[in-house]
Amino acid sequence: MDKEINFNTPGVYRIQLKEQLGSDWDEWFGGFALAQPAGGGTILTGMVDDQAALHGLIRKTRDLGLTLVSLQRMETQPEEPEIEGTV
Repeated sequence: MDKEINFNTPGVYRIQLKEQLGSDWDEWFGGFALAQPAGGGTILTGMVDDQAALHGLIRKTRDLGLTLVSLQRMETQPEEPEIEGTV
């Protein structure tokens, strides 16, 4: 049986951006881990309180002119990504 997810509860999200951001951007995305995969771009991983906070985060990426590649809600706290060059 499928497990229903309540999107108005805190959850861990993985957000992939086309642009490569340095570690100096971590303040803009407070509480999110920034990593650069070998293929380029940036992956943000962190806890989001609810849908309103998620929309605020998406709006922030738009306002900064960043390209959103993918967004994924994780069921549990993800393990450390196996990515070269973690910031």
